[in-house]
Amino acid sequence: MQNSVRVQHGMAVAPHALASQSALAVLREGGNAVEAMIAAAATIAVVYPHMNSIGGDSFWLMHVPGEAPGAIDACGAAARAASIAWYRERGITESIPFRGGVAANTVAGTISGWGAAYELSRRALYGRIPLSRLLADAIDYAERGIAVTLSQSANTANKRAELVSQPGFSETFLVGGAVPLTGSVFKQPRLAATLRHIAKHGTRDFYKGVLAHSMIEDLQRIGSPLTLDDLQSHRAHLVDPLSLAHSAGTLYNMTPPTQGVVSLLILGILDELNIAAVAPGSADYVHLCVEATKQAFHVRDRYVTDPAYMSVAPQSLLTAQHVQQLASTIDRQRAAPWRKTSTPGDTVWMGVIDGEGRAVSFIQSVYHEFGAGIVLNNSGVNWQNRGCSFSLKNNGLNRLMPGRKPFHTLNPALARLHDGRVMVYGTMGGDGQPQTQSAVFTRVVAYGMDAQSAVSAPRWLLGRMWGSSSESLKLESRFEASMASELAERGHDVEVLQAFDESMGHAGCIVRYPDGVLEGGADPRSDGTVAGF
Repeated sequence: MQNSVRVQHGMAVAPHALASQSALAVLREGGNAVEAMIAAAATIAVVYPHMNSIGGDSFWLMHVPGEAPGAIDACGAAARAASIAWYRERGITESIPFRGGVAANTVAGTISGWGAAYELSRRALYGRIPLSRLLADAIDYAERGIAVTLSQSANTANKRAELVSQPGFSETFLVGGAVPLTGSVFKQPRLAATLRHIAKHGTRDFYKGVLAHSMIEDLQRIGSPLTLDDLQSHRAHLVDPLSLAHSAGTLYNMTPPTQGVVSLLILGILDELNIAAVAPGSADYVHLCVEATKQAFHVRDRYVTDPAYMSVAPQSLLTAQHVQQLASTIDRQRAAPWRKTSTPGDTVWMGVIDGEGRAVSFIQSVYHEFGAGIVLNNSGVNWQNRGCSFSLKNNGLNRLMPGRKPFHTLNPALARLHDGRVMVYGTMGGDGQPQTQSAVFTRVVAYGMDAQSAVSAPRWLLGRMWGSSSESLKLESRFEASMASELAERGHDVEVLQAFDESMGHAGCIVRYPDGVLEGGADPRSDGTVAGF
């Protein structure tokens, strides 16, 4: 049984050990949680290349003791040339392809998020560690190489057939035309040079400088609608996160275009249903969590999109009255119909809390494994395919429009509890993200489990997940043997997976206690670890 890590001076958790260690090194050098997360974000983009990239988007949720939490929206918008008509001219009428240049239709925002976080750290948190130091580990790992994880090797093998023809994929992610073996050395020299350039010239160069010109040349060569003007007009934005009044405290998550409201609604509904009175790990517990998820997804599918186009204020969806109304529709003994509208996706979630109690919950993604599958020739940047979430239907909630932000499954979570604890938690995995968040939060807060036990405990997933195409209710086999049959009797379409199944996502959690002790848990389903001192 893996135990929680407990320290006092600083802690980081990530789905790859090297990212946790990069954050820890910055904390040891006197850096704050924001600086440590920039280092972790850069490292994870190199060492977990199938999960994320500097060619993707990111979102930050930050807490400073005594202040209201804040957030950074580093989501890139659709190209100004990207329209339904643009795709129809190219014979694409039903949906945007997942791969290739036409899938690379949104600006990659994550580097702007690093830049906004860096400026915020220096302005408000007295951060003094230079950007060159924060990116140093990532540059070294890209240049000198990393040991390939089983996750990278397996995902490359699984996606090779559909990606091998995409520009730059084979040269970057295959070795001599073959899938890199677990434990072999994997280098990314072009990416190393790009990160070194950013370290020297700043994050703005990604959007306005030499690097921007180089990337646009490569993107347009392979059929992307993005232009230099799209990059130059991009900005990361500081925003106020969504909040939910919970019996245990105040919970926070990211604003639209993410599904942060979904994660908060699930926990609000479960609180209204008094989930703490339900036996942990029971069929009742899983059933109520799944039914709360269905209700929250119905709200998402009706309202959530780019906030500039929403018909309601996102925070209004989290009122006590609305939460109570949703909870009242749940049958404790019978499963409601499932419309099967779920979405897969690959992502990384990471958390950092420093010795002063400053906390960051962070998530970074290229959407599907390897994003659009393209790697830009000069920069070595793997570009996201987040814009595939746009609809080509004129009446679609998330219909494609120039300059519009795509819908995101990404949502980093943070909680400030009445008893003085602060908690950052999250996971990768499309529609699995809010479901796993509900598992980790309720196990820590409602049932008093330690962070590691909450993350390690058997999980469930309704619908599609990263690496999975079925829409069933999936259970890890470590649940009681009777669980599957009990849930099936209530009307759930149940599928049993492996004991620790990677398709359940890579979760993590850090809890800071009022006395300053930090407790963390990393997912045994990932290559991650908790690092602290």
